[in-house]
Amino acid sequence: MLHPQKKYNQTFLSKSEIRERLLPKVGAVQLNRVICAYEMAENVHQFQTRNDGTPYFWHPTRVTKILMDELDISEPDVLVAALLHDTLEDSDILNSEVLDYNFGPYVSYLVETLTKEIRVDDGPLREQIDREYVERLKNASEDCRIIKLADRLDNFRCLEFNLKRNPYKYVKETSEHYMPMAEESTNLHMLYLLKELKKERNKFFG
Repeated sequence: MLHPQKKYNQTFLSKSEIRERLLPKVGAVQLNRVICAYEMAENVHQFQTRNDGTPYFWHPTRVTKILMDELDISEPDVLVAALLHDTLEDSDILNSEVLDYNFGPYVSYLVETLTKEIRVDDGPLREQIDREYVERLKNASEDCRIIKLADRLDNFRCLEFNLKRNPYKYVKETSEHYMPMAEESTNLHMLYLLKELKKERNKFFG
């Protein structure tokens, strides 16, 4: 019996899929770090849902899936940071010291750099925070920008499922502030993400 294909926003990366993909590449010790990050993120996001009604946790797993499956990235620190990239925003008890203790200073740096203050309403302060965030990413490691663009790509792919209250604003913001980071890069991962973002943008605007 044929099962209908799941809509993109209803997909996620499971622990068994991570094990299957990563174990031959990184070994048991590093795989365990990634699985620990998966479980930490699952715990932080367990009561959250997105505007489309799906569990929030599925989003960071799909970002990680983009890195693994589409970019062939198997570097544990990068995958750990991708899984945890929204945890500092969404937890009142997790902090960069905890991430450093559990996963090392580079993961802590990546997640802290990717963390944006989200508890501020639209207005001049919101705009200033957003500008400072983009500047921070421009001056961060390439790994940060790759994770961020993969994050935006996953959200672009979910726009058709009413993910954002104002999808046009989100697409415009991505086009003006995030896609130029890839346009200025010679990194093949960044260029791939740029191509996919443009493809999704064109689909959305018809």
